[in-house]
Formats: sequence, C-alpha cells, structure tokens
Amino acid sequence: MLVAFLALLAFLDGAGGKSAKNVECAKEGWKDRIRRIYVYFVILLNMKNQFMEESQNIEFKESWRDEYLKWICGFANADGGRIYIGITDKNEIIGVEKADKLMEDIPNKVRDILGIVVDVNLLTEGDKKYIEIVVEPYTNPINYKGVYHYRSGSTKLELTGPALNKFLLDKVGLKWCDVTVPGASVEELDHNMLKLYREKAIKSNRIDEDVLNDTDHELLEELKLLENDKLTRAAVLLFHPKQEKYFFGSYIKIAFFTSDDEIIFQDEVHGSLMEQIDKAYELIRTKYMAYAISYDGKQRVERPPYHPKALRESLLNAVAHKDYSTQVPIQVSVYKDHIVFWNSGELPNGWDIKRLVSKHPSLPFNPLIANALFRCGEIETWGRGIKKIINYSLEHGLLPPVFDISYGGLMITFYNSPVTQIINDGYDQRDADIIEFVLTNGKVTNADVQRIANVSKPTATRLLNGLSQYLISNGSRGKGAYYTLNTELIGSK
Repeated sequence: MLVAFLALLAFLDGAGGKSAKNVECAKEGWKDRIRRIYVYFVILLNMKNQFMEESQNIEFKESWRDEYLKWICGFANADGGRIYIGITDKNEIIGVEKADKLMEDIPNKVRDILGIVVDVNLLTEGDKKYIEIVVEPYTNPINYKGVYHYRSGSTKLELTGPALNKFLLDKVGLKWCDVTVPGASVEELDHNMLKLYREKAIKSNRIDEDVLNDTDHELLEELKLLENDKLTRAAVLLFHPKQEKYFFGSYIKIAFFTSDDEIIFQDEVHGSLMEQIDKAYELIRTKYMAYAISYDGKQRVERPPYHPKALRESLLNAVAHKDYSTQVPIQVSVYKDHIVFWNSGELPNGWDIKRLVSKHPSLPFNPLIANALFRCGEIETWGRGIKKIINYSLEHGLLPPVFDISYGGLMITFYNSPVTQIINDGYDQRDADIIEFVLTNGKVTNADVQRIANVSKPTATRLLNGLSQYLISNGSRGKGAYYTLNTELIGSK
C-alpha cells in the first residue's frame, strides 16, 4: 500500500519524468495539489485488490441527483463521510457536467432542505472535474423532508419504528427507559416489593440504612427513577405489579422442548421485573431442571445440570439489557441437553462477541434498570456479569456457554456436558475427551493427548492444532509446552 502511494505521488508531482500531465500538475496551485494528493490517499486506504471500494464513510455517484441529499442526511446522522460526484462504483473518474454550477447548487440545497452546512470541493483529474462533498457528523438529528436516514456500513437506512425512537433518544442523550410514563403514579406501584427492595439493598451495603425511613417517593428519587416527579419507564417496569398495562411484551416466557418445533410444557412470568426475576428463576430451578441423583453414604445428593448462579446471572443479564421497545418477551428455551436464554437488544456500538466475553467496561443497555438491580445486590456494574457466567460454568465442570448476537438480540446457550457441546460444534469424540481432560486437570500436553487418544506424536499435534477454538498454547516448545482453555474464544459465535 505504501509503495503504491509513493509511486502515485511521484507520478503526480513529476518524479516519473516530463509529460504534458506533469506540466499541468506543476501549474496547479499548491492547495489544489495537496487536496488531490489527499483524495488519492483516501482512495488508496479504501482499496481492495487494487481497486477502491465504497465504504462506511465513502460513497461514489456518477452524477448529481437531488435525492442524494438523503445520503448526506445519513452521513450527518452517523459518523460523517464523503460523497464523490463524477466517480463510478469501479473507481473510474468520469467527471461531471456543469461542475461550477453544482458547486453553488449543492451547498445551498443542503442548507435549505437539511439545515446543515457541508464542505463542497472541486477536484480535477486531467481535463475531468469531479466534486467532493464532506459531511461532518451532527449531534442533533437531521431529517430529509421529515424522514430520518442513517448510514450503516455501506448502506443507507430509513429509520422507522423502534429504530427511529432509539436514534432520536440517543441524539439527546436518553435511553428508552429514561422517558416518563403519562398517567402512572407512585401509588400504583407494588409497595410490598418496594419494601423487599429496601431490605435487599441494605443487605448489599449499596444503599444507606436511612432508606428504611424514606417514603416510596424518596426511594425512587434516590434511584433516579423519577423525572420531574413523574415515573420513568424504568420505575414502572421494575415495581408496577401490572406494568404490561403500559408496555406490551415485558414478561418472560419459559418452555421445555423435545425439538425446536415441539413444546412439552411452558410458562409465562408476569408482574414487575423485580417479581419476574425471582419467579422465573424458581420455575427454571424447580420445574425445568432434571437433577442428577447420587448418594454420599446415606445422604442423598442432588446435582443440577448447570451452575444455578450462572443461570440466575443470565436471567438478570436478559432483564437488565433487554430492548423493551421491541415488545418481545425474554425467552428461556429448555432442552434435554441444553438451555437457551434470549433477549432482544444489541451490543454497544463497535462491540462484538469477543469484546463481550473479555474484560470490558460496564455499558448497560438500560442504565436505570441496571443501577436499581446493582443497588439491591442483584448485579455488578463493572462489566463482570458475562465473566461470572463463564467462571460459574467452569466451576461446574462445564465449558463456557455459547454467546450469539445473530438473532436480533443476545442468545446464551448452556450445554449440560462438555461432550455434548463439542460434538454439537462439529468435533468428534477424541476432541471431546481432550477437552474433558483439560477441564479436569487444568491443562493438557502433547504426551497427554497421545495417551488419551492412543495416537502418535504428530497426530497428537494435529489434534491440538485443530482445537484452537478451545485451547491456547503457553508459548513454550518441547517438554514444557502445554495447552489451557481459551475462554475468550469458546463462547464466541
């Protein structure tokens, strides 16, 4: 890339010999030459297989149409970008007609229709003129004739419904749960649940004991659940016994499946979120779990298939991070050999699963709900929830669950045995035996694999290399080399 860029600079500035084009470049003003060099640099940075491509921040148009104001609107509402008029999708500069007139028309139309200001630059390539429109990101929402557009990836989206609501709230620094609920009053809330909340909060040492003497109104103010003496959506969700009067779909569904399309039995958990958490967890633990029975002498021992704290943490994660504007309930799907938690929503901007399962800051989807759950000791606020889920699973002799964000929300899948999880992931029994050994012993060596799988040293090496999704090397070679679980990769999908 650097060599190509230097070669291009040399060509533009005459280092490659005298030609008519070199003479023309020499006559250009230094500002225009710098601008041209910058444009080519941007082009080269966005090359793939030696061709420039449109990207999240770059759009090419062969000629100007007023409808391209929508693209400018989309860039302004996102991270900004550049539109080049007179360049084809294949990076061919064809130029535009009446470029000087467009230099006047475009900024005026942008100002009059969108209410913003953009930089419009006239660029040249030989005898061809083309235009660069530089759009800065705006902190306030920008609309085109009442419609809001947004640049996402290399496409332009027209925002509607929940997506539009979230966009508008984000622009003013609010979340969906921060908005107040007309007609809802403190008197409607579950006062017994508020009393129980106080007791939990005091035990957690995350709230002053004086809260016992506070009124419900004062408690809600302390939790920032009131705005101008009006209940926020978060307050109604957390403490209203019939909050579905205001918000459809704000409950939890639990079902037992024999297959993906055959339900044996199911339950729905309604009420305030504080009530739903305990009820749903008890249902999962007592009705949906098949415990392994063993005896320690005459003492009956029941072992759950999953670590109970991992399941509760997953349930709390779903409640705290669900996008309640979608009106889709939290779903818990229980199968013979695995259990799945799903909630609608999305990760913070720029995050992926790898970032989620590694150490990360706390960026809750619903800060007010997360804060209330933190103050009563239900969750942590330091982004440790996912790590706790992983660690609880390992403590239980299981692999970390699988995290997936490809279904319009976050899906967490626990398997009740490492073998089941590994086989489901496309590996064979030998691979499963190796991973089980690591779970039991903390690490595995090449010699261990030779013994476990009854194979030669080269084959053992191949098996270990094939398990790179699960294992990570300590970096040594020879007798000191060993492998441990790579917990940051196991859970990603």
